[in-house]
Amino acid sequence: MPAPSAPKEVAYDKNHPFPAKIVENRIVSGPGSRNETRHFVLDLRGSGLRYTVGDSLGVYPTNHPMLVEEILAALGATGEETVRFERSGEVVSMPLREALLSRCAITQPTRRLLALLREVATAADDCERIDALLADEKARSDYLEQRELIDLFEEFPSARPEPQSLVDGLGRLNPRLYSIASSPLVHGAFVHLLVAVVRYETNNRNRFGVCSTFKAERVESGVTPVPVFVAPSRFGLPENDAADIIMIGPGTGVAPFRAFLQEREARRATGRNWLFFGGQRRSCDFLYGDEFLAAHETGLLTRLDLAFSRDQPRKVYVQDRLREQAGEVWRWIRGGAYVYVCGDAKHMARAVDEALRDIIAEQGEMSADEAAALLQTLRRERRYQRDVY
Repeated sequence: MPAPSAPKEVAYDKNHPFPAKIVENRIVSGPGSRNETRHFVLDLRGSGLRYTVGDSLGVYPTNHPMLVEEILAALGATGEETVRFERSGEVVSMPLREALLSRCAITQPTRRLLALLREVATAADDCERIDALLADEKARSDYLEQRELIDLFEEFPSARPEPQSLVDGLGRLNPRLYSIASSPLVHGAFVHLLVAVVRYETNNRNRFGVCSTFKAERVESGVTPVPVFVAPSRFGLPENDAADIIMIGPGTGVAPFRAFLQEREARRATGRNWLFFGGQRRSCDFLYGDEFLAAHETGLLTRLDLAFSRDQPRKVYVQDRLREQAGEVWRWIRGGAYVYVCGDAKHMARAVDEALRDIIAEQGEMSADEAAALLQTLRRERRYQRDVY
């Protein structure tokens, strides 16, 4: 008889996530911070997943059960109604409650959903108000930005689609990507994440960040499986360990740079490391502060420049610290340093980009166009990398 074949190893990816366990969940922001920021450690042992510093971990969350129950009550549904999804050419059936929990985006209503509600609305007032929103793109965008699915059900009480029509009209609940804050050379299959837990209020209702509160509140450490996958990135360290690096990462944007430093130390890289970190207050927003101060003390961090915007009358940000150190920043860049930016795309990354262009123009005695061209060259050479969101 032929020998039994070995069991086929499961390849975990975005379409087949690994059920990881959270083994550590602790707050790293201090008392008095406006933000609740947490450090998570996930156990990927047995997954076969591999990552390099700069990669992200994709996490599939579930929606808040309380919000799902509110939606079911407004819909007049039991939650046991069967709905269907097509996945990879196959039709998958499940109860409506499960679909709303794990498959549908219920916190981000779209024009498509609004159009569906218009189709089923029976009250003239509801139809008129939906028509007005559908006709005015600006008004519609402003309206939807402040609302979730439950708000639309409350504000248009005659618009009640059938369960299958509803899930067809909702977007998919997509995974969230988080920059990995650890090096596999140091922590092996244990992946670290730095996450700001999102809570806010719009339209007189408390809102919850879907994935951040999922990990912070609804996952039992060591018990509840968290579906994850590795999302490779081109945001990474230079191959040459002798190259200098400048890292600019305020708030949770510092996550990959913690991993960079761990990796550089493990590889005994000889290149210099310079970190620009920013937050609101040093006393409560210096994320991983003890680690970075220790790294500076040992020389792993050659330079550490901090910008705490609320610790003095004039607000100071990382781009201001860059400008203060313009001469040295230019010397590092001219000497071959790699520049990395991670964090907020709308404000911080744009301001940092402008500061770098000004520094290059001023210190390199170039025109604005020449400075912009040099920065573009650095991008092409992968010496200027951004992971912004």
